[in-house]
Amino acid sequence: MDHGRSNNPPSSYKSHRLPYEGDGNDSRRNRHPKTDYQYDSRQIPGRPECLSTRKELYERNFPVYKQPAEVGSFSLDSKRRFFNDSRQIRYYAKLDRRPNFDLTDGYRDRHVKRDESVKENLNHLLQWILANRAAVGSSQAAASPCPIDTDFVTWRGHLTKLLTTPYENREGWLLAVTKFKGTLYVSEVETEAARTQRQTRTEKHEEMMYWGYKFEQYMCADDAQSLPNPGGVVNTNEAFCAVVKTRLADHRLLFSGEVDGRDKDPRAPPPPECYIELKTSAEICTPKQRSNFHRFKLLKWWAQSFLLGVPRIIAGFRTHDGVVVDVETISVSEISHIIKAERNCWKPTVCMNFCCAFLSFVKRTVTEDDPSVVYLFSYEPHGDVTFTVHRDSQYSFLPPWYVEELIGRQR
Repeated sequence: MDHGRSNNPPSSYKSHRLPYEGDGNDSRRNRHPKTDYQYDSRQIPGRPECLSTRKELYERNFPVYKQPAEVGSFSLDSKRRFFNDSRQIRYYAKLDRRPNFDLTDGYRDRHVKRDESVKENLNHLLQWILANRAAVGSSQAAASPCPIDTDFVTWRGHLTKLLTTPYENREGWLLAVTKFKGTLYVSEVETEAARTQRQTRTEKHEEMMYWGYKFEQYMCADDAQSLPNPGGVVNTNEAFCAVVKTRLADHRLLFSGEVDGRDKDPRAPPPPECYIELKTSAEICTPKQRSNFHRFKLLKWWAQSFLLGVPRIIAGFRTHDGVVVDVETISVSEISHIIKAERNCWKPTVCMNFCCAFLSFVKRTVTEDDPSVVYLFSYEPHGDVTFTVHRDSQYSFLPPWYVEELIGRQR
């Protein structure tokens, strides 16, 4: 679950391999000449250069997206402490019966909630980078001006926001970008609207957020030999995160995303293909509900999973009272086919091409290589992406311990 559900979705699958570059099963959509990703650079009076979010501009060939390769992982414990290992990985236990999971169980007395007011930025990923320099370091000499061998460092969740932007008409976003030693670091900034929403959530909203974590507890065990223990404490501080390297067109990416669980079968493929994503959604009873599920839920589910290379989504469909009454397996590679019957629905190619255009826009815009300088990119629904530049400001997010370590190692 990313911290951030029928033409029924298929309940079984033949192959969950996703069509990335170099995938022998289906790489047709990547066989095309290299696309020139351009942004709308018109000047608007009183506003800086901008990037258009109009969907029709991005209805081009699907860009090359290299199959994500896991280069490491890390864990966060019950107190949100970082560990450079996989101690928090959980194992998906397939159901052998029809579910009847009460997602409200434990909310009052077995729930430890993470403090969302603490802004972690990229800190945990940066800790991982410093602990695994051999996995991400430049192949050049130690004095290379680019000690991290990638163009971008960020969270999977930030990329998910970019993929869904052409279809996002309710929530804006702020992304802070700093260039340091040749690498662009991208970290989210909480908008005023998001802060207000977080601080004024109803008790029911808080409980429904808990439901997703509770579903994970019903579906995953602590080790491959045991069964899930739904009687335990749900602690939302805990997390297992995969770190992957990939490439979108000519943009090299290093990012991390939280992983809900992995297949316990010892014959399962290596990460990230053995990973699964767990989601919950209201049960689908009408054609309108099915259409909304396809248009809104599947967009974000697809974006999250496709980016990280996770091939399966295990979806729990619940009643309004929070009882899971059905569980379906959705193959991520089939989602684009599932939505084709919907009129004027979202398109994966638009999502990926916009993300690629944004990364090109950032590369062209962020020219000053200085950890104290932040380029703040902003999006509001139905508008363009714009940016402002800030020096030694509240938006600075690269911690001194990271900056000093990278500088120190090059002296």
